[in-house]
Amino acid sequence: MTIKDTPEEWEVRATETPFKGNKTSVRTDDVVMPDGSVVRRDYQVHPGSVAVLALDDEGRVLVLRQYRHPVRHKLWEIPAGLLDIPGENPLHAAQRELYEEAHVKAESWRVLTDVYTTPGGCDEAVRIFLARDLSAAEGERFDVEDEEADMELARVPLDELVRGVLAGELHNNCLVVGALSLLAARQGDGLDALRPAEAPWPARPFEA
Repeated sequence: MTIKDTPEEWEVRATETPFKGNKTSVRTDDVVMPDGSVVRRDYQVHPGSVAVLALDDEGRVLVLRQYRHPVRHKLWEIPAGLLDIPGENPLHAAQRELYEEAHVKAESWRVLTDVYTTPGGCDEAVRIFLARDLSAAEGERFDVEDEEADMELARVPLDELVRGVLAGELHNNCLVVGALSLLAARQGDGLDALRPAEAPWPARPFEA
């Protein structure tokens, strides 16, 4: 048996959108089950996101601390953002987020992992990149607002992040998945064996 996720789509008898927001919406589908019954499923429709695990030459990961109102916490995270433009190249979006949130650029990019954040209630797909060979970005810093105006930046050794994840002290999905994936990649075939930055992403197809 091959352990691999596979695409599949069950019949939808009816669908409606009871809420439509600025970036996301809520959809209600009547889905036909294998036994022929029809059940209603509500879920958030999301454009998709990118995240960047930026690793410097000293083995430290660039993280930021930001207030997240739904969970009433300030969370340590890695730079991340929405795919604002349909069909946008996720690498370009990741490079933009690294610049805007940390004023940093990277010369080396790889795909670290792809995840569905909460597939039971949201169709958000996230591509997490590994960025290396970091340097300060040119020009003025990007103007931030709202929650981002209160962000803190730090560079933290990977081992410290992994310890915090396993101790239940760090909770952001992309940071947790990214840190553990980086640790696994280092202990496995190595970082240069990761997929190239332009690797296909069926969950959010894009033009190279």
